[in-house]
Amino acid sequence: MIRLISIVIGLGFTLVVLIAFGTGLANVISDGQFKEATVESVFHEHAHGPEGGFSFEGVLGTWDKQQLQRGYQVYKEVCSACHSLNYVAIRDLGQLGYSEAQVKAEAASWQVPGIDPATGEATTRPGLPTDHFPSPYPNNVAAAAANNNAVPPDLSLITKARHNGTNYVYSLLTGFEEQPAELLEQFPDAKTPAGLYFNPYFANLNLAMAPPLNSDGQVTYAEGNPEPTISQMSADVAAFLTWTAEPKLVKRKQTGWAVLGFLLFATVLAYLSKIQVWSSLKKRDDD
Repeated sequence: MIRLISIVIGLGFTLVVLIAFGTGLANVISDGQFKEATVESVFHEHAHGPEGGFSFEGVLGTWDKQQLQRGYQVYKEVCSACHSLNYVAIRDLGQLGYSEAQVKAEAASWQVPGIDPATGEATTRPGLPTDHFPSPYPNNVAAAAANNNAVPPDLSLITKARHNGTNYVYSLLTGFEEQPAELLEQFPDAKTPAGLYFNPYFANLNLAMAPPLNSDGQVTYAEGNPEPTISQMSADVAAFLTWTAEPKLVKRKQTGWAVLGFLLFATVLAYLSKIQVWSSLKKRDDD
């Protein structure tokens, strides 16, 4: 009787496992993992960073403030024409090594929305360090009208909003290319529509943004900096946008090491205290 019950229980367990396996297989198929290959699945590339990576990567990473300043220059001269940086205050540039006077000068070089005190009408005025970076468009309708019906995203948190964000920004900026001939051979209906641009690092391969960095030397760096190639400018602005999204990244790493050091010290201290306490009790028991 016991053997019969054991067999029934075993069969029941096996049935449950088979049902679970079948359900999982059905979910995988429904998720499209065994569906016919799509143009995105075949030609989409995974993001990568520049050769040598970024200075802030790894547990001992630090900011390269010269690179961040170059990245800010690229944003200001190129990206700010379409993309906002709404969540960053101009005074935060002081963290990049700019002096107080330089921050004030940078703030004054931006035109921010204001109110005419005489008429009460909307106007613009030179920025102050306390202002946030202004949006290039008054609203999303105007932004879409100027960009093929696509609203350019705010870049303040873009590297946190995208998977592998820093490398994604770098790859996207350096990834514009002509649509491969083999793509059209394999997917004849996948031709990039007029007004869009092919980029294998973008989710659906075609985006409304034209290549913003389209030639070496597009931005002129100060003497002593690397040559402003497309790759270098892309890496610099990707680093800058990593800072805007996570300005305390390096500080958090440094704090983590301090916390680990304290915990190690506390652990050793606790162990020595334990030895001291139990040694006296053991000595008393021996007596």
